Amino acid sequence: MIQHYFVTAVVPNQNVTNNYYAKALDQGRYSIGVVEPSVTVNTGESGVIRSQLYIGPTEQNILKNIAPGLEKTIDYGMFTILAEPLFWLLNHINNFIGNWGWSIIILTILIKLAFYKLSETSYRSMARLRKFQPKLKQLKENYGDDKVLFQQKMMKLYKEEKINPLGGCLPILVQMPVFIALYWVLIYSVEMRQAEWILWITDLSAKDPYFILPVLMGITMYVQQKLNPTAMMDEMQQKVMKLLPFIFTIFFMWFPAGLVLYWVMNNILSVSQQWYITRKIEAGEAVEKQTNDKKR
Repeated sequence: MIQHYFVTAVVPNQNVTNNYYAKALDQGRYSIGVVEPSVTVNTGESGVIRSQLYIGPTEQNILKNIAPGLEKTIDYGMFTILAEPLFWLLNHINNFIGNWGWSIIILTILIKLAFYKLSETSYRSMARLRKFQPKLKQLKENYGDDKVLFQQKMMKLYKEEKINPLGGCLPILVQMPVFIALYWVLIYSVEMRQAEWILWITDLSAKDPYFILPVLMGITMYVQQKLNPTAMMDEMQQKVMKLLPFIFTIFFMWFPAGLVLYWVMNNILSVSQQWYITRKIEAGEAVEKQTNDKKR
């Protein structure tokens, strides 16, 4: 029986051959059990049947030592294959640092470094789209009423300028499974329970009592939006996008502080990388323009 951070498990004797069964009962009920080897006790003798009852937190190191596979009661869902090594890495970082909050930050940095090149491709694509925002806006003003013609003109512009409109999306999609896996790790790891970080964060599994982290997340999300091109969106989409930082801030107010900390750190690193790449591209284009002007 599992209740978030805690599990109750009856573990049969691991040193004998047990027979397990599962069967369907009536009214949508099911039964699962185990039949252990019989023990013959002669007159005047005694016999022993051994089993364990575990009631406690879902700490993976403890569960592994009780019985093989018992740690699987921590269910990370379809991304278990990614979540387990992420927890292993997070746990090793914490063994060295001694603070789960700083361990989350270091793990976030390591993940961003691992995906740096993919993110760079995405941000370069977005930076190129930003460069052609005036042209896209002009197309929208000229052909906005005819969506088919507008799409044709826009695709023609992409082809002429060698812009891949999906170039900013595909690298992000590749990274999403890792982000989702880490989300489940931070949600279901009992190690976050009552784990302190700094100052007001005394429990990474509970919400931020002063909502500072959710507000920071909303601010960084807003800044990141400002760095992204919006010319391809219609007016309604732009309004929805502007509301998203506020909506996510409210939504994340009740999320565990450890999870929000991860999103804040991830957003800060993403904004820093995107700002750096955008400015680098703009500076390179400015130098190229000055060189061309001198040649003329």
